[in-house]
Amino acid sequence: AIAGALAGVEVEPVLTAHPTEAKRATVLEQHRALYLHLVAGENQMWTPAERDLIREDVKADLERLWRTGDIFLERPGVADELRNVVHYLLRVFPEAIPRVDARLRSGWQAAGLDPMLLDHGRLPRLSFGTWVGGDRDGHPFVTADVTRRTLGELHGNAVELIDGSLQTLTVGLSLSGRLVDVPSALSDWLSASAEAAGGAGRQAIERNPEESFRQCVNLMRARLPGGPASNPYRTASELVADLTLLHDWLVEVGADRLAHHDLEPAIRLAETFGFHLARLDIRQNSRFHDLAVGQLLAAARVPDGELFGEWDEASRLELLATELQSPRPLARPDAELGDEAKAVLACYRVVRAHIDERGPEGLGSLIVSMTRSVSDLLAVYLLAKEAGLATIERGELRCLLPVVPLFETIDDLEAGPGILRTFLQHPVTGRTLEALTGDGTSPSQQVMIGYSDSNKDGGILASLWALYRAQEALAGVGEAEGVAIRFFHGRGGTISRGAGPTHRFLRALPPGSMSGSLRLTEQGETISQKYANRITAEHHLELLLAGAAGSAIGTPAARAIPHHLEPVMDDLAAASRTAYAGLLQRDRFVEFFRLATPVDVIERSSIGSRPARRTGRATLADLRAIPWVFAWSQSRYFLSGWFGLGSALEGLRSADGATFQDLLDHVFDWAPLHYIISNAATAIANSDAEVMEMYAGLVGENGLRSEFLPSILEERQRTLETLEEIYGGRLSDRRPNIARTLELRAPALRPLHERQIDLIGQWRADPDDDSLLDELLVTVNAIAGGLGSTG
Repeated sequence: AIAGALAGVEVEPVLTAHPTEAKRATVLEQHRALYLHLVAGENQMWTPAERDLIREDVKADLERLWRTGDIFLERPGVADELRNVVHYLLRVFPEAIPRVDARLRSGWQAAGLDPMLLDHGRLPRLSFGTWVGGDRDGHPFVTADVTRRTLGELHGNAVELIDGSLQTLTVGLSLSGRLVDVPSALSDWLSASAEAAGGAGRQAIERNPEESFRQCVNLMRARLPGGPASNPYRTASELVADLTLLHDWLVEVGADRLAHHDLEPAIRLAETFGFHLARLDIRQNSRFHDLAVGQLLAAARVPDGELFGEWDEASRLELLATELQSPRPLARPDAELGDEAKAVLACYRVVRAHIDERGPEGLGSLIVSMTRSVSDLLAVYLLAKEAGLATIERGELRCLLPVVPLFETIDDLEAGPGILRTFLQHPVTGRTLEALTGDGTSPSQQVMIGYSDSNKDGGILASLWALYRAQEALAGVGEAEGVAIRFFHGRGGTISRGAGPTHRFLRALPPGSMSGSLRLTEQGETISQKYANRITAEHHLELLLAGAAGSAIGTPAARAIPHHLEPVMDDLAAASRTAYAGLLQRDRFVEFFRLATPVDVIERSSIGSRPARRTGRATLADLRAIPWVFAWSQSRYFLSGWFGLGSALEGLRSADGATFQDLLDHVFDWAPLHYIISNAATAIANSDAEVMEMYAGLVGENGLRSEFLPSILEERQRTLETLEEIYGGRLSDRRPNIARTLELRAPALRPLHERQIDLIGQWRADPDDDSLLDELLVTVNAIAGGLGSTG
């Protein structure tokens, strides 16, 4: 039963280029070189002379780092970000996965389980996704041409990776026909495949005479996309089928060890990376789609069509219902369209051309950020129909890619189940999911949930609990509609954006919400933190696989029993959100935020290719979650990681002491509650009241400082006191590892904060002084490095 459950486990990290990696690629490479030399120095095999040479290497690494510029002088382009992602997909994960598989098998045998049950066909499935070159939400530089080049780059690198694997196989499979009885099926396969491949096929079997297994791999290499064969593989699954035949022929001649040692890793590699390396998602904001649809309606002379985004929901649904049943396009081919319509249609046509040429395997989903109504999702079907990405067969429309809602704010998370139910009941969705499943299994619908904007919207407690409740309800909708819901977790690299210990995060998910399938973003600096070194890469992949496997093996009966404290958490979340909103909605709060934090400096940095604001308006709603969190952490408030929790807990203690005590009794045995409390405790431990007051000094003596800082400090003290009551002592005593880390960092961080504050004052007085800005950006990098996080 366990082996069968493992075969159903599927984990897909999605690598994004969110602008939270403050270190240049050059600096990251130098950190990697330093790490390797330090590790080498720990080996006891070296002679004293060799150890001295390694020590000299370390000194050279340190001097190189000291003399290397820290900051981005210009924003990296999408091509730069893609190169970074491809590095991990080509150089890190292909090496880490075989070792993860080997440790799983080793643990399996150590547990006394039958090794024959865990063959290569029952290993948990790993795949990868990316947003680089596909995420165009507020990113004007991701054009249709960028997406086309991205898909081509991923495809080319994937074929190169597979070819290298096959080349290694060719070297190893030197079995001689004089020493083994070549299976007749292999001989027949060679003859037929060589004939079908044309001249390249004949050349492939002319090499390595009497080495049929090598000839077999030679033919596979010739058939790779772009290779010389006249019948190239259309999909990686065709290659996997041939590799599986070769595996079975090795077993047939008694070479079981070679089948396991050589073929199974090659099969695993082809299954994992295919001819696409990573699946590219296409993401766009619902508002952008509204503008595109409006422009199409205007071109079709629909009355008030250009105002489609302002129509009420009933009118939008009525028009969409009509147009989705119509075979004709809205706009003539020669129609003059607005920028948004041209951008969406051009992107979708690139995607359709890629599907026609290489199949859909390299593409993920059409993700709609800020999904707030079912019409936001159905509008994508209309745009896809217009671009040929949705097809009509026998009068019935279906989309070639799944459309995925992204629920981000707390209000949208609460509305999500109703939106999803209506969307799943729509006939186009039903036909699309049925066609995409295609193998007779139950259809599956991906749903993305956002951790960053929900936190910015309502604070840590309200956000995490809204996400928990939403997943419960969304999974229930799927069950009622006969559709498996696969959640896509849009987590960032900080606690305020959904980060936290991976094992605790996975345990804290609602029962039944994962069922062995896990998709989540790996953003910005978390990619290098988790995957830059092989050992840490293996560790984090194992954590993800173990968490997904645990959900697959879990007891179904436990999933139906709600925890008795869930209603209490509903009330706490509401109280926390009220306290949080009471701060953010006060007059002049945005002015205080912009003066008391270095957010204006962060907005001038060149960390990522994407702008810090969606539209450029200086409002809180328009500011992205990343600079919001980044600014609070740089100034040591860490406000978005704890504010509101103290008020909620204190309110419960005052109103109902018995329930408060019941909550305390279950903090460490109910995973969702423990995750929320421990994350908030970590965030507030990183805050520093003295440093907060120093940054608040930048506000000046205009009454603004005295209006907001005391409220923030009072809530911080309130939260500390309630957390210490929960933990049964001071946080520094109860969580000594965090306390020790902060103690070690403090002597270096304090002068950095002082210098940054001084420079901010000078720069705001003379904003045209680029030398001041450059020095400020160095302090931003230094503080981020000291804290171990950005946004």
